[in-house]
Amino acid sequence: MTDDMLSKIAISLIPGIGCINAKALIAYCGSAEQVFKEKEKMLRQIPGIGTVLAHNIVSTNVRPRAEKEMEFLLRNHISARFYLDTDYPERLRACPDAPIVLFVKGEAEMNFPKVLSIVGTRHATDYGKQLVGQFVASLAERGYRLTIVSGLAYGIDIHAHRAALKYGLPTIGVMAHGLETVYPGLHTATANEMVEQKGALVTDFLSHSTIDRKNFIRRNRIIAGMADATIVVESAQKGGALVTAELANSYNRDVFAFPGKVGDPYSEGANFLIKSNRAALIESVEDLEYAMNWEKGKSQPDAVQPRLFVDLSPEQQQVVDLLRDEGELAIDIICIKTGLAMSKVSPLLLELEFEGLVKGLPGKVFRLK
Repeated sequence: MTDDMLSKIAISLIPGIGCINAKALIAYCGSAEQVFKEKEKMLRQIPGIGTVLAHNIVSTNVRPRAEKEMEFLLRNHISARFYLDTDYPERLRACPDAPIVLFVKGEAEMNFPKVLSIVGTRHATDYGKQLVGQFVASLAERGYRLTIVSGLAYGIDIHAHRAALKYGLPTIGVMAHGLETVYPGLHTATANEMVEQKGALVTDFLSHSTIDRKNFIRRNRIIAGMADATIVVESAQKGGALVTAELANSYNRDVFAFPGKVGDPYSEGANFLIKSNRAALIESVEDLEYAMNWEKGKSQPDAVQPRLFVDLSPEQQQVVDLLRDEGELAIDIICIKTGLAMSKVSPLLLELEFEGLVKGLPGKVFRLK
């Protein structure tokens, strides 16, 4: 790891900085290294930084803690993935509060064609455990290049990970603490197996971070942000699964929930999501495939010649060329690959639909007609 990566880790250690301000600093200064070389007067002029943060940047010596973290990463074969690196999760990068640096133990591919998050109550019933097992088994039978993401917690989370391992799907566990330990400790063997089977453990927390209740809420944004869709299997009226679903909705991602028994305390949350239109009801993989346009055996469309005599702007042409090369793409991926903002891509796609060049599919996916 280089001095550049040391600066990338160090910038996240500045008191009060946050992900959004850190990205603004890097954008204005040109690199993480340059942030620490700028004068306080210049830093104060960056939108969102102000006097206090500018003073913190120049007066706080975060380098020793960053060096200590670098030593830990090297000693434990953990990679640090910066949000602008190609191996950073593309879907997560599209979220405004995506971490500056992700710490990853394992060799999991973060940008599989399909990624699902499966979350739920820590007090899983036999019904919930059976649902997770059957659902993951059905996904594996389809032969999709797919990764399962969850939080390694008791209940639905750990059953999702174990089902993925059982049926040969890579699975990623997102931690609410540093990677020097696994919490809960009873799941250490499963976590090790995940790493060995081309999965990974992921966190944005430094090593030896205090395990705190609020960390799990922060962890949930990564679970939601890494996936195309979040699946809720059993949840009480309040809980982390509902928070993850709310975050996924805020990121413009699809949310699905399995319905539960009326009156069952561990079905109230999932039933509420469905009732309030915060999640679509699913009962099987077939329902998910239909909603996400993943129908089994559905082939990619043949290359389409755009209609003649349609004058396209450079940005419209960029989107058309991308869809011709890649086939079906979610709107988030279109934004990432074109470098255009969501506020720009959405009207572009609408215009192309009116021109008869692009077809919108369920799951906020688009392809050429």
